[in-house]
Amino acid sequence: MRTPIIAGNWKMYKTAAEAKLLVEAMREPLEAISSVERVLCPPFTALCTVSGLVQGTHIGVGAQDLFWEKEGAFTGEVSPQMIKEFAQYVIIGHSERRQYFGETDETVNRKVKVALANGLTPIICVGENLAQNEAGETESFVSSQVRNGLAGLTPEQGRQLVIAYEPIWAIGTGKAATGEQANHIIRRAVRDSLASLFGRDTADAIRIQYGGSVKPGNIAEFLSQPDIDGALVGGASLKAEDFLAIVRTTAQVKH
Repeated sequence: MRTPIIAGNWKMYKTAAEAKLLVEAMREPLEAISSVERVLCPPFTALCTVSGLVQGTHIGVGAQDLFWEKEGAFTGEVSPQMIKEFAQYVIIGHSERRQYFGETDETVNRKVKVALANGLTPIICVGENLAQNEAGETESFVSSQVRNGLAGLTPEQGRQLVIAYEPIWAIGTGKAATGEQANHIIRRAVRDSLASLFGRDTADAIRIQYGGSVKPGNIAEFLSQPDIDGALVGGASLKAEDFLAIVRTTAQVKH
């Protein structure tokens, strides 16, 4: 059985002081929900603060991006060595990184490989925009993102990955795919592509999240689907009561 995983992507919200208040409001109840893997992904400036606050718990910490070089003259970038001091996970290829900062399947591939080489668990984001969805191109596009982003990895490396399917048209819009729609794409475009890369046994072991306007009120619909193993949560992860409700519901649905 795949362990469900809920990750909160705080995006460009929360100062270190605000992060402290949010974690303190969630830490004890989150720690009590041991059947779900819980990951907090604050901005870089709050990584140290959040890491210190959850030290000694089973709550994970993730960064929102990384660069593929160990060190060097790369102003503004953060290396995997810098991240792994504070985090165990890293989000790679989020649609906002692709849309605003030129992320491509090729740069995703480089980042995934360096994350794995440094003992970090990549949470790799894939997903189509509204035009692609309406044109019936979702399966082919998402499949190509998976195949290109993970090219050259071994099945052993594949088992260390987490994939997040996030239809771009559902991120921050209040719209969400139905659980059945999301499960279909995750099965056909994501898990079947993983099987072509790593074999069916490995593909069936990899956890795949849904993301895109996930809320306490709709999380059960997604987690009741057989191929959805968790969620990458955006806005709802910025409110302690909402994030806790999502994790609690995940525990109830999956166990």
